[in-house]
Amino acid sequence: MTRLSVNLNKVALVRNARAGGRPGERARPRLLDAAAAVAAAGAHGLTLHPRPDRRHATPEDVRELAEWIRATPERAGIEFNVEGNPFHGAGADYPGFLDLCADVRPDQVTLVPDARGQLTSDHGWTAAETDALRPLVAQLHHAGCRVSLFVGPDIDAVDAAAAAGADRVELYTGPWADEHAAGAGQAALPLYVVAAQRAAAKGLGVNAGHDLDRANLGPFLAAVPGVLEVSIGQALVADALGVGLASATRAFLDVIAGAGAES
Repeated sequence: MTRLSVNLNKVALVRNARAGGRPGERARPRLLDAAAAVAAAGAHGLTLHPRPDRRHATPEDVRELAEWIRATPERAGIEFNVEGNPFHGAGADYPGFLDLCADVRPDQVTLVPDARGQLTSDHGWTAAETDALRPLVAQLHHAGCRVSLFVGPDIDAVDAAAAAGADRVELYTGPWADEHAAGAGQAALPLYVVAAQRAAAKGLGVNAGHDLDRANLGPFLAAVPGVLEVSIGQALVADALGVGLASATRAFLDVIAGAGAES
């Protein structure tokens, strides 16, 4: 069965919009509250993608969430996935991605070729880029982490990921999501099918993520074989706002009504 890892970056983004890149204990929404909610609902994993500019998930969030997962035996089955660019080194407010992962030792590290300040991940590693990842993959293996490389549906990139020593690839699903939203048919799906089959032949596990939502996820999983994990954040948080806004409004109205009854 495909496992769901919920990316909590957008929860942190809402928090930081009010609290800044160094949120205190009173900042809301609390990341751990969100983690508890999705874990209670049955999510198999949690994902964070800390970036050097601290605009959403921070290194402190990564450490806090790792500690929260490991705090009780009941959470032992929740996998922690940390995403980021391994070439982003230490700065004034950032410990460096590889050093953070070596310290936290998440279950899985997904290496993504995003540039500093990039709005969101929009492409995968090319075959030409992955040779430089080989010693970094080995370093993460030494820390006890499974390593996934973020790649497009391209068999050359899949082959290169295997040669670099990766355990899995995460197929970048942005092109499929765009095609599905435009009602343009399913021309992209065969590329993902072939990439997934090539990954399996190379001994790689297959993850998938980016812009997957309730409309396009089912057709994708029905067509692409052996997807072990999907990482979903933006669409899930957006849906949660739609589903939860009415309940939150009613809760505040109840508080107001209760205060009026007591006065």
